[in-house]
Amino acid sequence: MALSWVGMAQQQSPNRPTLVAGIPVNYQEDSVGSYTLPDLLRCADGQPVTSAKVWTQKRRPELLKLVAETQFGKMPPRPTGMSFRVTDQGTPAFNGKAIRKQVTVYFTRDTANYKMHLLVYLPQAVKQPAPLLLNISFSAYNQIIDDTGLRVGEIWNREGQKIKADKPGPFPKMNVEQFLDAGIGFATVYYGDIEPDFKDGIRYGIRGHYLKPGQTEPAPDEWGAISAWAWGLSRAMDYFETDKQIDAKRIALQGASRLGKAVLWAGINDTRFKVVVASISGEGGAALSRRNFGETVKHITDSTRYQYQFAKRYHTYSDKLNSLPIDGHTLVALIAPRPLLLQTGSTDYWSDPKGEFLSAVAAAPVYKLFGEKGPETSVMPAANDTSLLMNHLGYFMHEGGHSVLPTDWSHIIAYLNKYL
Repeated sequence: MALSWVGMAQQQSPNRPTLVAGIPVNYQEDSVGSYTLPDLLRCADGQPVTSAKVWTQKRRPELLKLVAETQFGKMPPRPTGMSFRVTDQGTPAFNGKAIRKQVTVYFTRDTANYKMHLLVYLPQAVKQPAPLLLNISFSAYNQIIDDTGLRVGEIWNREGQKIKADKPGPFPKMNVEQFLDAGIGFATVYYGDIEPDFKDGIRYGIRGHYLKPGQTEPAPDEWGAISAWAWGLSRAMDYFETDKQIDAKRIALQGASRLGKAVLWAGINDTRFKVVVASISGEGGAALSRRNFGETVKHITDSTRYQYQFAKRYHTYSDKLNSLPIDGHTLVALIAPRPLLLQTGSTDYWSDPKGEFLSAVAAAPVYKLFGEKGPETSVMPAANDTSLLMNHLGYFMHEGGHSVLPTDWSHIIAYLNKYL
């Protein structure tokens, strides 16, 4: 049975913010308005994209450049001065079910600043190099995993100060053993190690290191914080390629909300990642920006909210979305032909799960060029319907809001078991 989207939105809208940053918010499907998405299968010179070769060699590079310069901002390559220090080289954990590694990734030759702490668990039972899921987290790893052997990290508080992460975090604990039982390793990193998540975070994060003399902020087409987090995930991949116990050709990415946007962008830029799981990525992620539903480009790039997360150029389209040369379906299509799972929530109207579904529908023809399957229907599935979950371009919506539920992980692991 298809989801009665209009009825649900009308029922829930009184409990949703109707004004954010002084900008009205729409939750009524009949007020979305009409729109035309940019054509994914037509090159800038008008050539139709009729094969995987044309997509890979011509159309994809065009779109990649547009997304970088328009939305997230261009980022630098791997730094030449980067190094790794493995401080925990394989301690047994979880009653011998796993071996644990704790790694410091130094982004610069000067090891005093610009570093991130990476936690890795590998299944003890797997004797050959193991696949793993790399998660980017809102909390220090000692706050989300019950393991007394973990380094106590540092986090950024609401006042923009770095403090010890010696108190419980606001998010549920991660059940690492469910990955180990499936023969999959688990790794995680705190996003604030790479770049703090506030307006002046550039003063302390990796972007600040790359500012030129006299430059106080990136150029309009240069990286925002989301690009910085994505860049950091690629630096984790650089480490995985040095670890003989990890199969670096079988690494999946997962993140939620703004970090769902980050894993999408990381997966687009770095094709070494084999699978991407973008959870509740919403506006600026997989959701269609041209749909006037929930959060919009104007909301998300307002200077009082999250403009710092994007290239400054992105904000210039907030009142002229029809001229935006890309949309959420572009991000989805740029992962092709690799597996991508979009995980959403049925009452997460602010993030527009229907917009994410329609994005997958619009990107499915690109996957089809490679002989891979995406949604073959424009009828949105009901909450907890798994019929589209296991597609190469998969979609799953739980019953509930803006979260990754414990029950979602079993679906994600099933997806990883198929494609990783």
